[in-house]
Amino acid sequence: MRKTFEEKVASAVGWLTGPALVTDGRPVGGRGRAMALLSWNGAIRGEYLSTTGAWDSFCPLWHTGQAVKALVMLDKLPEAAFCADFILANQLREGEDAGLLLAFEDDPRLVNTSAVLESLDGLFLLSERTGDARYADAAVAALDWTARKMWNDETKKFRGTYDVGNRRCFFTHAASVERPLLDDGVFLTGWRLTGREDFRRIALETAEMLLKEEDPAGNWGRYIPCVSSEGLIHPRQAYWWGRPMRAVYEATGDKRFLDCFRRSAEWYRSALRLDGGLFRHTGPGFNTYSFGHSASGSACAALVLADCRAFFKDESLTPSIEKALDFCLAMQFDCPDRPELDGAVLEKILPPDGSDRIPWQLRDLGTIFFLQAAAACRSNRE
Repeated sequence: MRKTFEEKVASAVGWLTGPALVTDGRPVGGRGRAMALLSWNGAIRGEYLSTTGAWDSFCPLWHTGQAVKALVMLDKLPEAAFCADFILANQLREGEDAGLLLAFEDDPRLVNTSAVLESLDGLFLLSERTGDARYADAAVAALDWTARKMWNDETKKFRGTYDVGNRRCFFTHAASVERPLLDDGVFLTGWRLTGREDFRRIALETAEMLLKEEDPAGNWGRYIPCVSSEGLIHPRQAYWWGRPMRAVYEATGDKRFLDCFRRSAEWYRSALRLDGGLFRHTGPGFNTYSFGHSASGSACAALVLADCRAFFKDESLTPSIEKALDFCLAMQFDCPDRPELDGAVLEKILPPDGSDRIPWQLRDLGTIFFLQAAAACRSNRE
């Protein structure tokens, strides 16, 4: 019997809080073992290798932070708190790096600034829902560290990576480029909670820089993880930087930011394929490769478009939202041969390589962002 939407959401939650969740304290995979994390309980396993059946990690803090956000949105508060405690256990409390989250990403030596920021919104939401100030306090401390150590007041951008062992910014890594990070609008959230004007100033100066460097419309192709030399856009770039423009507008009343938010929504509407899929890299004129689908990109499209529909009362966006969600649902494993995959949303179809390998890549982000989108849109699906 075909599952209902709510049953499929419950199945995805079951995967996220079951097979994907670390409960034995053991590091996940080779990359995980190379990361100097202080604790692993509550982390979300990041990647599943279909050829070997083994798990690995990419950036456990920000991925887990987004899982916390999804679980709070779906009223799974005990599960969200268990994952949030993993983030708090990997925050430095003393010394000049007090507040630093150990948000290692592709290089296990380096903390990524974007990964720090992307870890925080779920903490803010969980604190608001539970009344437990520990989570918001930890998020504010991480913002404070980021403002002190990673914000460049001259360029109005954030330094990209930080070498924890040597306590210095790192400049010779691909991710170390300075970027105007507005991810999840967390500096504005921190400002509203604390009244700290430096947080508000950083958010507004970042947004001004993004307006200045917007290209193409509603997106920012010059910055990684986009491939600027080929004009290829990453599927979540406009989500991280375009979606918070609505919050910037609400903080300032400046319609330029609202117009940018709308352009980002229109970029997603154009980038979605006929079936609601979205590709890892979308080129000029919205042309794509044949492989490399990104279910998390489709989910982020649904989130931005749903925000836009709600704000502008624009029901013309509904078909695009529905097909993006339907694509994610079609990518969900339903009663697979491998029980550890049941309920997961497949992130990517890999290009052929001449072998008989299984042509897909499972990452936790497909399921995590699908659940966020499902929570945001569930009233329209019932």
